[in-house]
Amino acid sequence: MNRLLMGPLWARLSLTVLLGAIAAFGLAPFGAWWVTLVVLTLVPWLMTSVTAPRQAFGLGWALGLGYFAHGLLWIVEPFFVDPERHAWMAPFALSFLSGGLALFWGAAFWAAHRWGKAPGSRMWLLVCTLSLAEFARAYVFTGFPWAGLAQIWVGSDAAALLAWVGPHGLALLTVMISFATGLLLIGPRSGRALWNAAPAVAFGLAVLGGGASAPPVTGTGHTVRLVQPNAPQHQKWDPAHMPTFYERQIDYTAAVPRPDLIVWPETAVPVWLETGGPALDRIAAAADGAALALGIRRSEGSRIFNSMVYLDEQGQVAGVYDKHHLVPFGEYVPFGDLMARFGIYGFAANAGQGFSSGPGAELVSMGTLGRALPLICYEAVFPQDINAASARPEFLLQVTNDAWFGARSGPYQHLAQAQMRAIEQGVPLMRAANTGVSAMIDPLGRVTASLGLGQAGYVDAELPAPLPPTLYARTGDLLALAALILLSLAVAASQRPGMRGK
Repeated sequence: MNRLLMGPLWARLSLTVLLGAIAAFGLAPFGAWWVTLVVLTLVPWLMTSVTAPRQAFGLGWALGLGYFAHGLLWIVEPFFVDPERHAWMAPFALSFLSGGLALFWGAAFWAAHRWGKAPGSRMWLLVCTLSLAEFARAYVFTGFPWAGLAQIWVGSDAAALLAWVGPHGLALLTVMISFATGLLLIGPRSGRALWNAAPAVAFGLAVLGGGASAPPVTGTGHTVRLVQPNAPQHQKWDPAHMPTFYERQIDYTAAVPRPDLIVWPETAVPVWLETGGPALDRIAAAADGAALALGIRRSEGSRIFNSMVYLDEQGQVAGVYDKHHLVPFGEYVPFGDLMARFGIYGFAANAGQGFSSGPGAELVSMGTLGRALPLICYEAVFPQDINAASARPEFLLQVTNDAWFGARSGPYQHLAQAQMRAIEQGVPLMRAANTGVSAMIDPLGRVTASLGLGQAGYVDAELPAPLPPTLYARTGDLLALAALILLSLAVAASQRPGMRGK
């Protein structure tokens, strides 16, 4: 292995890209978290070959490139829904997205080498800078935290820590234990070894304690029906196929016994809200006294919105929510009217600027079920948006069209992030997905009922009761950010001349 570190630059970078791609096996649908940890454990060894900050930048960028290229491979799927219009963009999209996100990692490695005075302190500084880079990735340019390091833990006992420290805190712990273990393996020393091993021990105890103290989850007695029409994206708006998908949803809605709430996916109603009275009346008649949450489009003058409408038990419109966190180059294009002249449009946009953004995270009262915080598709990726709501909801309600994401990793990664939001807030999350996976998720992130990918049908599930507010629900990302600042100060203090070598 050491020969590889002494080889030509192209060989070292190729190895690093490969290791990054392997690390992405920790993400859904594989869930091999231990693979990600092994790769991260090798980072201190890789850093021994670096002699300058620019080399460190190349190492971090190559590692990130492999990780994001594999983890976000599903991003090419939307380009083949309308291949004549968009297929030519697919390789550019994957290259620019993975390469652009890798810049955050490259900058983190550069900073750690630039200001780290010794190999050990550089690695602890890299813990801080890489965690800060992941923070930045979630916020800068509207944010894109997909494939965050904390996502590898979904389905494991460690995921319970999301309720305490959130995704960025769990990512910090993940990097910390990996790099600490790597430092032990490449050069154990008595005093320093104990310092490096401490985070791993603390993490293990926290995981065990979190799993042992998981609170019991009870039911509300309310039944929710999640409708999944399974409309492939290339047929969803085809006039020859639209009636088939619409009638499926009507049939699923009319099925007995009646639930308390019926949920249709994102843009599942094939009419505009302001002209859709007859269609909504027919849907309400099929529901026969059950409330409904429906994904639908609406317009105000020249502005169009990706919305969810709530129909009460009498079939009356009792709430409307407009999606506010839109997908760049999906639902809108910056300088859209100008870009349209060059044939560049958002996938879901009709023309020009595309969809308009709603006012923000808003609760919708849903009768006896309580207050819901609607999330339309991509909005479930952003924990900070959920914390921005004016009050705590009784449950999260996601309507989504994951047909855009294909049938490989994308839908499963989206589901995993929905599970994270439930754990972080301590509230259940229901999701109706056009092609799947539709699911009821309890406040501990467990899927209690689901309908698999590529199936048409519906699933009835009891709505779990929320748990008391979690620490993360109360503090948001402030706790993880404070921990990062304190750790950074501790690393800086350890580099003072009087402290080095102790």
